[in-house]
Amino acid sequence: MTKSFSKYRNRISLLSGVFILVWSVLVIRFFHIQVLNGEDFKQKSIKQSTTKRLINPSRGSILDRNGYELASTVTHYSFGIQSKDIENKENLINVFSSVTGKSKKYYENKFNLNGFQYLERNMLSEKVKNILELNDKGLIIEKNGYRTYPHKNIGSQIIGFTDTDNKGIEGIEKQYNKALSGEPGWVLLEKDAKQKIRKNRSFPQKLAIDGSNIKLTIDLQYQGILQDELNKRMLKSNAKGAMGVLIEPESGKILAISSIPDFDPNEPAIYKSETYRNRPITDQFEPGSTFKIVPAIAALNDRVVNSNEEFHCGDGSYLVGNHEVKDWKKFGLLTFEQIIENSSNIGTVKIAQLVGEDRIYDFGNKLGFGKRTGISFPGEAKGVFKRTSKWSSISLAEISIGYEVAVTSLQLAMAYGALANDGFLMKPHLVEEIISSDGKIQYKAKPKVVKKVASDDAILKLTKMLEMVVSNGTGEKASLPGWNVAGKTGTAKKYESGGYSSNNYIASFAGFFPSENPQVAGVIILDEPKKGLVYGGENSAPVFGSIVKRIVQTDDNLVHLKKNNFKKVKKRKIRSMNLEKQIVEKNNFNSSLNMLSTKGEAFEKSKINEKLDEGYVRVPDLRGKSMRKVINILNELNLQPKIQGSGIVFWQFPKPGQIVKKGIVCKVGLK
Repeated sequence: MTKSFSKYRNRISLLSGVFILVWSVLVIRFFHIQVLNGEDFKQKSIKQSTTKRLINPSRGSILDRNGYELASTVTHYSFGIQSKDIENKENLINVFSSVTGKSKKYYENKFNLNGFQYLERNMLSEKVKNILELNDKGLIIEKNGYRTYPHKNIGSQIIGFTDTDNKGIEGIEKQYNKALSGEPGWVLLEKDAKQKIRKNRSFPQKLAIDGSNIKLTIDLQYQGILQDELNKRMLKSNAKGAMGVLIEPESGKILAISSIPDFDPNEPAIYKSETYRNRPITDQFEPGSTFKIVPAIAALNDRVVNSNEEFHCGDGSYLVGNHEVKDWKKFGLLTFEQIIENSSNIGTVKIAQLVGEDRIYDFGNKLGFGKRTGISFPGEAKGVFKRTSKWSSISLAEISIGYEVAVTSLQLAMAYGALANDGFLMKPHLVEEIISSDGKIQYKAKPKVVKKVASDDAILKLTKMLEMVVSNGTGEKASLPGWNVAGKTGTAKKYESGGYSSNNYIASFAGFFPSENPQVAGVIILDEPKKGLVYGGENSAPVFGSIVKRIVQTDDNLVHLKKNNFKKVKKRKIRSMNLEKQIVEKNNFNSSLNMLSTKGEAFEKSKINEKLDEGYVRVPDLRGKSMRKVINILNELNLQPKIQGSGIVFWQFPKPGQIVKKGIVCKVGLK
């Protein structure tokens, strides 16, 4: 050891110690950063240098049973560029120019500008397919959409609407929000020190899954007819409101359902919130005489009374204890059939007394009263149908004529649907299918039998009585020449402030047609009608009759089976509580009879196959055809239908036979 070293030994030791200490601290810190907290710092770095952009899925459409859109999302795209990140400028210019028809010079000027520039904004989805296939780092795509309801008020209380974030808050939009919404995707974008964003193909992304389409059992034509007729009658009678339901008895499908006043889901904020409610499902009322099917079917099924048995109806007055039952007319001696035909309260009460409380309750329960139908729709009311232990001394009389009991329009429709369906009560449903964005069926409804409510013989006899109501009795204004309609009228005083009103009524009609082969059952309710039209026969029956007439005029698929058209029609039905099969044997058809045809054919096949200049078609003769057939014909020819009115076509423009360019609007007037 030299003198020099000895002299600086302490300094060297100090410096060495400091160096070792600093190095140790650095190593420890490095270990802390890289090992212990490495993942945290990595995530912070990624967060600072990237940004996650959500990719919104397109909300699924809501369709009627024939595939017509009731609710849809209009998707539009905006396209921008970061000039310095563009990989193939010429290709982008060529594609955009080809798609939009704008000059290449227009886009070249955009590319010559610095920073971010929009090339196109709010382009509809059907026009941008070729652009979306481009894969260029500098091309930025923004996708947006808004909900639209093309038929406005039609079906609004079923469909519901969404909020500004496209979240369902009423109706089917709310009930099936998850299926309609789909799943959002995302993409990671690179962000530099100046916070400029660009694509990086090495970064991960997740594609959005578009929402599923919901196909309803609703028929757009039926729905439009129902709402139109309810609106007209409500105005004519100055009623407070109106409700209606149309169903397919054999399957339980709801074809149309509405209450008036209604609303436009495109502008829900300007309407009162009570108009959003689907009142045939949510609201209950005392049905009056439409409930007389309960004592009638009980008496027929138990063979307590035969159809021709006579009852004296007290000349309009009958005492049950201290309670007086009155008739709308002073009836004397009436048969069972005439009691139903003329809607005699006294005759019905006397029949109910023979049947007894327990059996009245049993058959009311079998027909579905006092319990929810099980429809998949929010807010269904249960109704009121008390057990016999809670009945008073006059309850049997009151309940048999539709008081002390509360029903929904849907419950009443399903009960009459059971009579139309050989006594089988079905579970109602509104949703037919749920279809994924790639076309796969995720759900398909199956008809479900709830129970058999009465014997075949009892059903046939009661159907005959209900036919007499329409052909000769209180429901004559529901009749349609050439078709057998069965139904029952009802008029009930409203219960208000502890007693029954002498001024406010519920007028109703429930029925089905054609009665020999029922394909539609329905209920029409008028709430507090005025102007002398308080009775169901004067107010609700005509609405049902008008609806039936318009359905026959517009629906080419409605089959009319009449005895003089077929030598023999034999039905044999095999049922279980969860499965329905129907075998229909039709022997010796009259081959010349075509029940589904309307006036004239669509157009001659030779004209369909006629060779015209590319992009041109010959306008067919649409006169005498239904709206559905017109839409199908025009869609096939790539012509855009513009429909005015309802019923069958009585004028059109352009004229039949005229050669026009594909894609033009073809106007048709229906009446």
